[in-house]
Amino acid sequence: MAASPSDGFRRLRWGSKRLSRPVQQEMDTGREITGEHPSDSPPWEEELVSKIRAMSALEKTLALEAISHCIQRHSQLVRKEVSYTSIQELLASLKLDLKQPLEKTFPFHFYGLILRECASVDLVKRHLASLLELCHQSSSQREGIALAIGITSASHMEEVWAMLEHLGRTRFLQSTFMSPESQQLDRNTHWKWVGSTSLLCLGQIAMHAREQILPWVDNIASRMVYYFSCSPYDNVLKTSFLSAAIMLMKALQREDGTQNYKFTQISELISCLLCVLQKEPNFLATLFRQKIILVIAALSNLRPSLKPTVKSKILQTCLQSLYSLPPTETLKRKLPPLEAAPDVMMLYQKSVQALDLLLQNFVSENKSMDEICFLLQHTEPWLKSDKIHERKRVVQSVFLLLKYVVDHVKLTEEAMPSMLGHQIGLLTLLWRDKDKATQSRSRQCVCLLLQLLIQQKGSTAEFTYLNKMRSFEVRAHRESETRFFNLVKALDENLTVAQHTQLILTLLHELCSRNRLRCDLAAQLLLLIFEDHSIKPEQVAEILQGLFLKLPCIIFKNILQTMMKAVTMLGTQHTQETVEVLLSLCHPSESQLVGPDSLPPRKVIPLWTALATNNRLARKVITLLYMKLKLRPPKELVRLPEQAQLISQLALGTIYELLYVREYKATVRWAFAGILLGLLTQLHYLFELDAVEGLSDYQEDILEARTLSPCRTCLEALKGLFWTTNYWEVFAELKLLRGWELFEHLETYTEGVTLLARAMAHYDCEVKAVLGQAVISLKSSEERDNIVAILIITEFLNSQELTQYTSRKTMDNFLNLGLNNPNQLVRAMSLKGLSSILMHPKKVVLLQNWLVGLLDSFLKPEPRDLIGLMEILGDIVHCLGGQGVGTLSLKIAQRLLSLFEHAQGDVRAGAIFLYGSVIYSGGRKLRPALRTHAWHALVPLLLHLGDSCPQVVTKTKFTFLRCAILLKWEFRKELFGRLAWGSGLGAENDIFIYMKVTPIEGLEGGLPWLPSCRGWNCGRKEGRRQVESNFGSYHHFLMQALMHLSSPHHSMKLAAMRFIGGLLQDYFADLCVCLTKNDVQTLLTHFELLKQDRDSTSRRFYRSFLDDVIELSQYVTY
Repeated sequence: MAASPSDGFRRLRWGSKRLSRPVQQEMDTGREITGEHPSDSPPWEEELVSKIRAMSALEKTLALEAISHCIQRHSQLVRKEVSYTSIQELLASLKLDLKQPLEKTFPFHFYGLILRECASVDLVKRHLASLLELCHQSSSQREGIALAIGITSASHMEEVWAMLEHLGRTRFLQSTFMSPESQQLDRNTHWKWVGSTSLLCLGQIAMHAREQILPWVDNIASRMVYYFSCSPYDNVLKTSFLSAAIMLMKALQREDGTQNYKFTQISELISCLLCVLQKEPNFLATLFRQKIILVIAALSNLRPSLKPTVKSKILQTCLQSLYSLPPTETLKRKLPPLEAAPDVMMLYQKSVQALDLLLQNFVSENKSMDEICFLLQHTEPWLKSDKIHERKRVVQSVFLLLKYVVDHVKLTEEAMPSMLGHQIGLLTLLWRDKDKATQSRSRQCVCLLLQLLIQQKGSTAEFTYLNKMRSFEVRAHRESETRFFNLVKALDENLTVAQHTQLILTLLHELCSRNRLRCDLAAQLLLLIFEDHSIKPEQVAEILQGLFLKLPCIIFKNILQTMMKAVTMLGTQHTQETVEVLLSLCHPSESQLVGPDSLPPRKVIPLWTALATNNRLARKVITLLYMKLKLRPPKELVRLPEQAQLISQLALGTIYELLYVREYKATVRWAFAGILLGLLTQLHYLFELDAVEGLSDYQEDILEARTLSPCRTCLEALKGLFWTTNYWEVFAELKLLRGWELFEHLETYTEGVTLLARAMAHYDCEVKAVLGQAVISLKSSEERDNIVAILIITEFLNSQELTQYTSRKTMDNFLNLGLNNPNQLVRAMSLKGLSSILMHPKKVVLLQNWLVGLLDSFLKPEPRDLIGLMEILGDIVHCLGGQGVGTLSLKIAQRLLSLFEHAQGDVRAGAIFLYGSVIYSGGRKLRPALRTHAWHALVPLLLHLGDSCPQVVTKTKFTFLRCAILLKWEFRKELFGRLAWGSGLGAENDIFIYMKVTPIEGLEGGLPWLPSCRGWNCGRKEGRRQVESNFGSYHHFLMQALMHLSSPHHSMKLAAMRFIGGLLQDYFADLCVCLTKNDVQTLLTHFELLKQDRDSTSRRFYRSFLDDVIELSQYVTY
């Protein structure tokens, strides 16, 4: 484990003229590995130099020749024991007696000293050339050559440099570019490691240059880079380069002017060192890692400062080299076979300590929070590692770095980098790490970062809090996981908005992890942050966008549920900002798809749904959406490409989606009136923008996902509003009358609004609330609001319930307000409203008297202009509204029923349509009688569903449904579905099959039973099971159907035959019980008429069911 900064590690300082003591000691050790010599001269050198200086030129020449001869002879015996007899004799002649045994490099040292003191340049050159021609195979030979060259350079720098340059251009290049075949032939490898020798020479030159080092340092460094880059890589080259680099750094440390010199080769040297580090094996057998990192640390202090890219590469390589090592407990087992096994733990600790010193050195050179963030940024891959030992190592390094900064560094800049929040987030995610030490260290790291933030604030008020954080650091490992709240609160209070946002985004990112512990911790921390009310409005957008992107990737269900709780809290605290962000997350032009594959809007739905868990919040959300729906810039300010980007369009698309979200059902019902008026006016606004593309060509029966245009989205939302709030009767009425199609064109838009308002008034659909919104819209300055409002108000004046919600005087004031409107339609409709019965009650008697007069003409066998007469009757019935038509309604209904069989299709259609209104016009007293009448009209209406006239079929569906609603059938909604979307012969059969026993409300026992609708696509057998007990109704249905066997309309006749055939086939047993002998006789009479019919279909029907009729007559006994 690396030692803490307080244990004696100090940062590197050039100002002290030497490396820090730990670095100096580490770089001086390991001579057997790197081959460098200590910086201090041996004790005998001073005496030997004095003797050499006393020698004459001739004596120096002879001595050089003797040493040269000895070195060359020893070079040839490199693998044998070397005798230094000649050297001893030479020393004896100089009257020197060296007591300690001579080292292998002593001849070279002696040789260099003599050359350094030699005045003859030619003599020096000749001996240097001879020296460099020696074999470079042995490490001691290379070190000796380098030592002699370095010592000589102290007095003959120019000559030594020239010789080395010549060596590089000749021997080095030849050995470097030698082909593989030539290398195999050169078995002596005389010049194989000449590049390594050159590197050692450069290091020794630097060591002996003294005051000349700075003028020569860039040349030396560039040549070191050159030889390293161009030489074949092996352990010899690696060792030589590292030795040279260490010697260069020691030489620079001794020079006073180093701190003011601007170097040019720092980055290149560091790149070479990093290359060595990258190629280190994945085990620890030497101190190479430690020494490389220490040299890099020393180089990083030179001027100019390292570029961020170079620093980044240093950090990446150094961290990779150490953190990726196998776990410490297995490091020894990873070692290859060695003669002497090293102390692996010692090697590891020293290497890690070197890394800690490097990190501390970077901070000491740049005392800012930006630098700390820069360093922590490179630990991110390791903090997120899947391996326990890697996370443990990096957290320990981060802890020691932060502890050093807190205790020994005073930050000079008050920078608050936003990425600090991200790095704090990564550390918090280790609070539940599998390793207990990592848990403790990660919490301490967060506390230390908080201390740094508090120290930067410099507030005295924070002193007490800082002490609390220090005590928390001590007991962090003992704290329960439930105590996270205090630390999270501290983060919320001390981080800047940008840092806080980055912290949250980091936690959000972890929600997608497959690590259950980290996911749970991230979700819990996020929930704590949201509960703390620490999120600012300006953070909401980035947070929600980040969560939106991560939602599809969240694996665990409980995590998703927790996040939805957090969104609810966020929405409660910042409702408007939340709504605005969610609106922007799903563009309407891209997301409003319908069909089973409509995925894009569904991605946002969970976020909207989360806002509906709180009823008060849900109401705020819907209100905001409604308000944003009204943000409509004038047409002249909107360009075509921007239409889809309008805020009102975003709100529209969202409202459309939320209509079908179960959690919003009650809220939509609460806001029904506002949404309705908003959608109606939005559709008109889209017409104003000419955004009608894709409105009329929409097909409901296509299930594939497809994009909805803005207009179609608005219309579908309008339809969905009624369907999802269970006001399906209004939706159904417009659907059956094709009223929704009126909204597809601006020319018929007002008719559509009128028809919609009439249906709402008929079924008392939110009349009070919609009336209130309409009154507000009537006061608006927007023309479209006035139009929609007056159309609704005018129709509501005929509502039976309107008088409960407002007074006549109030309505008079509002309508008079419309008379002054600049729009002609608004003025006209206001005038119409002022002339209504509600505003003039005396008109009731006048209209009733007029109705009596018209009824006399209507009841005549052949009245003039029957269609026009029915239209007038319909208008009067509609105008009387809640006042009712009274007893006349039964007479009108009976007459209309007889017109169902009229020869003209438009007359049949008009009669059937008016019948649907008349059966509701008798008031409460006549309602039972009208229900009975409606029951008798069921079979004729059912048969008219097969009418040859499309207009008749449309009106029949409308009236049939109104009868079912009046009779209070149990499954009216399902009946509507079959009427609206069913087609062909099967539709008629299914509608009858849905009929079930349902007593007429308010009638006495013994009267006929009423059918009801049930199911959707039930077959004939299923239908039989549903109506098995429908006694007392089938004979009435049969008798009514018999009347239509003689119908002049072929389609009606066919429908009657199908109906009767179905009864005889599927309900034979029931008919045996219900029919009387008179009924059977009537049945036989009508069947006999079919026998003589000219139509082959009628005759075939007779033949098919005659046996059933005869058998039926045998079973009927009374």
